[in-house]
Amino acid sequence: MELVIGTKRWSTWSLRPWLALKRTGAPFTETLVGLRQDEGRTEAAILPHSPSGLVPALKDDGLTVWDSLAICEYLAEKFPAAKLWPDDPALRALARAAAAEMHSGFQSLRGECPMALEAEPKVTTLSEATQKNVRRIVALWSDLLSRSGGPFLAGEWSIADAFYTPVATRFRTYGVHLSDYGDDGSCGAYATRVLATPEFREWEAAARAEA
Repeated sequence: MELVIGTKRWSTWSLRPWLALKRTGAPFTETLVGLRQDEGRTEAAILPHSPSGLVPALKDDGLTVWDSLAICEYLAEKFPAAKLWPDDPALRALARAAAAEMHSGFQSLRGECPMALEAEPKVTTLSEATQKNVRRIVALWSDLLSRSGGPFLAGEWSIADAFYTPVATRFRTYGVHLSDYGDDGSCGAYATRVLATPEFREWEAAARAEA
């Protein structure tokens, strides 16, 4: 398998399936495309790998799967022993809903607080729209952690955690104190846990090296 990804310090979409693929334990090659190049060079570099002209893209035995959530679902089906979704049907449905909400939502947080793993943490004044996004994430994390009992959103680590790992990096980079948004401490502790996983730490070390 080959996973085509973008610049590690910026590409949240690439990080998500990379984490899931690492969790499977399957060997894969990694093709890195530099993002934010001038004059359409980024898209030109990606198009030979991905029909959408966007990263990530997974190549497996003649098949190309693009879109981060589609790649994660493909991996969950290909590697059932990795348990990328929880066994419990209710928790699985909620974890899928949480991942899908991240996949399509939280536009203000994304735009105002992009992932920047090379950046030093700083306290940032957030717009009301972004504060609303943060409050929703705190409510979502709190509910899932309460239902599952942790330590991750659906109990054991799952694709839902892959989707919210980049969010945890944003909270760290932009000095977002979740206690200001209704967190009783469980969400902050969860954010710390996902950023301490060996898979994310490997990605972050590579991201800092490329900066």
